[in-house]
Amino acid sequence: MRKYALLMLLLSSIPSISQNCDNTLSGTVTDLHDGSLLVGATLIVAGTEKAVQTDMDGKYTISNLCNDTYSIQVSHPNCLTKGFTVQIKGNTSKVFKLEHHLEELNQITVEGKAYSNKSKTIFENTISKEELERFSSGTLGDALNSLSGVSSLNTGNTVVKPLINGLHSSRVVIINNGVRMEDQEWGAEHAPNVDVNSVGNLTLIKGAGALQYSGDAVGGVIVAEASKVPVKDSLYGKTLYTAASNGRGSSMTSQFTKSYQSGWYSTLQGTLKRFGDFEAPDYVLSNTGIFERNASLLVGINRFNYGVEAYYSLFKNEIGILRASHLGGAQDQIRAINSNRPLVINDFTYQINEPKQDVTHHLARIKGFKKFDSFGKLSLQYDFQHNNRLEFDIRRGADRDKASLDLQLVTHTLMLDLDSHLTDAINLKTGIMARYQNNFADPNTGVRRLIPDYDKYDLGIYAIADYRLNDNLLMEAGGRFDYTYMDVFKFYRTSFWESRNYDELFPELVVEELDNQILTNPQLNFYNPSATLGATYKFNVEYKLFFNYSIASRAPNPSELFSEGLHHSASRIELGDLRFNSEVGHKVSLTLQRENEKFSFSVNPFINTINDFIVIEPTEIQQTVRGNFQVWEYRQTDAQLLGVDFEASYAFAENFRFNHQFSLVKGYDRSRDEPLINIPPANTKNEIVYQNPAFKNLRLALQNEYVFHQNEYPDNNFEVFIPETETMETVDLSTPPDAYNLFNFNTSIDFKTTQTSTLTVGFGITNVLNTSYRNYLNRLRYYADDLGRNFLLNLKLNY
Repeated sequence: MRKYALLMLLLSSIPSISQNCDNTLSGTVTDLHDGSLLVGATLIVAGTEKAVQTDMDGKYTISNLCNDTYSIQVSHPNCLTKGFTVQIKGNTSKVFKLEHHLEELNQITVEGKAYSNKSKTIFENTISKEELERFSSGTLGDALNSLSGVSSLNTGNTVVKPLINGLHSSRVVIINNGVRMEDQEWGAEHAPNVDVNSVGNLTLIKGAGALQYSGDAVGGVIVAEASKVPVKDSLYGKTLYTAASNGRGSSMTSQFTKSYQSGWYSTLQGTLKRFGDFEAPDYVLSNTGIFERNASLLVGINRFNYGVEAYYSLFKNEIGILRASHLGGAQDQIRAINSNRPLVINDFTYQINEPKQDVTHHLARIKGFKKFDSFGKLSLQYDFQHNNRLEFDIRRGADRDKASLDLQLVTHTLMLDLDSHLTDAINLKTGIMARYQNNFADPNTGVRRLIPDYDKYDLGIYAIADYRLNDNLLMEAGGRFDYTYMDVFKFYRTSFWESRNYDELFPELVVEELDNQILTNPQLNFYNPSATLGATYKFNVEYKLFFNYSIASRAPNPSELFSEGLHHSASRIELGDLRFNSEVGHKVSLTLQRENEKFSFSVNPFINTINDFIVIEPTEIQQTVRGNFQVWEYRQTDAQLLGVDFEASYAFAENFRFNHQFSLVKGYDRSRDEPLINIPPANTKNEIVYQNPAFKNLRLALQNEYVFHQNEYPDNNFEVFIPETETMETVDLSTPPDAYNLFNFNTSIDFKTTQTSTLTVGFGITNVLNTSYRNYLNRLRYYADDLGRNFLLNLKLNY
């Protein structure tokens, strides 16, 4: 019996001795925050000699494992090393997530790939922090203008609105640290209220594919983000100082960041900018100074599975508007347009007089996120914005110091988003947004209100899914629906109300009839669906092909619907139309990209067909008690924009690189069979850069920018009666200025001041040859030349 018992015990132990140890553990290592794959992560199996690294696709495989429980240590540069417990039962798949952060203490290299793509099937242009710092004394629009496909709609040189593939204002959505900017962006001379010095990474999306931000971005989306803060005990910062000869002014910005290993962090940033009158090559551009003060504070805690962040910014800007653009009678208007010099030229001064703008923008945001293993990352955000816009006209008497336009815009937004990794191949983003907005136009200005009082309600919901079919092909599809309701109280002049036939079309809107005015209460509803469908195909490690088709639907803004009066800082009368429908744009874009250290390029053809496109154009000159002003009127038509953007970079010798950009866009009014107004002319930029990291990171760059003559434009000329001469004269508002050629130069060098501090000294010259020129997209080109030569000194201290 004893012998049999021993034999049975021996047989029963065979399975435990010869258990299966041929199992594999495989999967990927990803960034906890954005799901991006981490290349070169190291996985070590405790108690064994097994250690592997993830490949170029973030994948790993560990072989010869038993059916057992293992402790695995996963590490990656700039990540917190973390231990995991994994139970192996046969071949097992596992995704490991690490908290990945950029090291940004004493270097200014921002890798575009460190930030998750906003749309995975649209090629995104990014501007690094190093490039942004070269625009420290300029604006966000100036920085964006350095990208192919981006121009700017200017009012002088201080009001710069980004224009993407021919579209601007309400068709371009700006996201500032996760908040959609609501700052009266409808105006042609309303620049974004964003301090370029507070931006750590700037991304441009040419199209409406990023549906998580909006569905009405017919032109594109601009995403400004703060730099990521490392999870470690550290204190660092930077100070930038720029002095410029043109405008005889300077700007200074400082930023300090304190972070802790526990995840707590805070960043304080401020900018002060002051310039006097700027100058064209031959004369002073009187009353074009600027005085800007900005500050921001960021506080938060970032843990592995949750985080909370609070952000506040103040943007305050006082801007002078060229004095020569505000004139008296029709004869003065014609003289100014036909003259080679402004009709008003005064001595240089730092004083900013009327006409001018004074804009104050408050932004506050609080957001939090929580990660759930079961369904992904859930984020909740509330943001508040208060925009006060003052526009001062040239007035006399008791009202001379009173604003002619005083708008208060208050916006509350609540957003809930879910980012889920359903499988290794499928990601899903969904979200819902609710927004309330109130606009108050102060009636005590003594001037007829251009924009009425209104309450506006927005509700949006979206879903975007991407599916990786294989290592080379990724598909993306998404949909969004936005509902907009406006409750408006608007006074119309009786003569205007009847001339538009509103008395027959909208009799139900009338609340009260006064002597020569009618009080109305329009209540409007807009239903706007949007969608995107695209694919990205990777031929190999160098070549990618992006394809995207998107539908964007935009409700008309209050300016387009209700304008009826003098827009003072724009120096023109603007007329809207209550009958407008939503714009619907269909855009198809294709991008071929090559990434290579020696030679890189991207070519991006596109076509954008927009139904019920809203355009504003000049129609006449009108006499008022304040003088004669151009009348610009909104109308609705069908439009088509098509073009191509091309950029390339070639390292033709050691430390030498040649950069090239070319952009072409054509815009047509399909209803009238004529070109659209304010479409940028073809332009090209060529730059030779010498950079030697071994010699104090010396950098020398010479750039040439050539802007072609715009040969396709609508005929918006008209005749006006001149009482002084009792004649009819033609007002030429259409003919574009000549082509022009500019040269720019800049250089910089680094000096190590201490072990942890670096001083960068830079010098630059814009418009080196002091060329006289006028930009077709500068609204003040009728009255004066653009900027002349400008010498810049830049000092940057990283510490």
